[in-house]
Amino acid sequence: MRTVLVMGPPGAGPGIGGQGRSSYNRKSGIYYGSSRMDPFCAVIDLLRPHAAISKPITGRGDWGVRYAAHDAPGFALVLEGGCWLTLDGAEPLRLTAGDFLLLPSTPAFAMASRPGGACIPASPSSNAVRHGDPDGAPDFRMLGGSFAIERVNAPLLLTLLPRLVHIRAAEGDTTRLSRVIDLIRDECAADRPGGAMILDRLLDVLLVEALRRETIGGGTLPAGLLAGLHDPALAKALRAMHADFRAGWTVDRLARIAGLSRSAFAARFMERVGCAPIDYLARWRMALAKHALCRGGTSLDRLAAEIGYESASAFSTAFRRHVGCPPGGFARAQRHLGRGGSGSVRDAR
Repeated sequence: MRTVLVMGPPGAGPGIGGQGRSSYNRKSGIYYGSSRMDPFCAVIDLLRPHAAISKPITGRGDWGVRYAAHDAPGFALVLEGGCWLTLDGAEPLRLTAGDFLLLPSTPAFAMASRPGGACIPASPSSNAVRHGDPDGAPDFRMLGGSFAIERVNAPLLLTLLPRLVHIRAAEGDTTRLSRVIDLIRDECAADRPGGAMILDRLLDVLLVEALRRETIGGGTLPAGLLAGLHDPALAKALRAMHADFRAGWTVDRLARIAGLSRSAFAARFMERVGCAPIDYLARWRMALAKHALCRGGTSLDRLAAEIGYESASAFSTAFRRHVGCPPGGFARAQRHLGRGGSGSVRDAR
């Protein structure tokens, strides 16, 4: 296996591209972390989130629009004024200046200047949008858009977050997140060279900062990877699994790393992460496998060894059980959809 060492800049933090070392197989696109591997970094690196669309949205007077559900994480950052947002099946939610909203999987929703106001159908667009009275200075301004992520592993994002993340400016948050929001508002208000590039980078940082908050909208984190990482005992086990996902992990061995009894560890892992420890490991291996299959050019024998299976046959059986189709069929389907990389999967079984 041909790998290269990746060393991050000083102060970049542990994990992929951070302090400590991790190896990267350029052929399959799989990272092999050191004992200091950060699972959160590993997931973010696999998803590769970035701001795909960001546009100014303004309004004046009385207005309302309705959007159909669309398959992309949506976001909104209120710059001035306020509006009411209503997700299908939920009560209207008030958004005010400085509020940040993230929808990991954007459902159908309505947005209006007042609750219960009439709404007209609208379609997602990459262009600036004006609602209500077209004349005069707007009394409402928002930066809205969507994030792009690696679609083949998009369900991973849903394991991190609830249906909606609402971070209120009124909560008096003085953390890094609020400072990033202030930088975005300042950039939107100015007309500086390179503003669009800076704004995209700030939005990327905003997403990651929102994802790693210990609380979401004043509540506790839902079951998932982030909740597990905020539990010191479970974090040790999660980091161990990500540092060497090819190892033959057992619940007993992971429990010893976490400093818990086997039964206590298994119960806490299920409660905080939302699945059994070995099931989590299998899901992570399948996520890596799907990413590698999309890139193509790696035989199943080699891919199986790289993610911890003794043979291509064992890997194919596990892949079919978790994904619902054989690896070769999955790779062909992704190439047909135009989502795969160059090359092909050989010896597909």
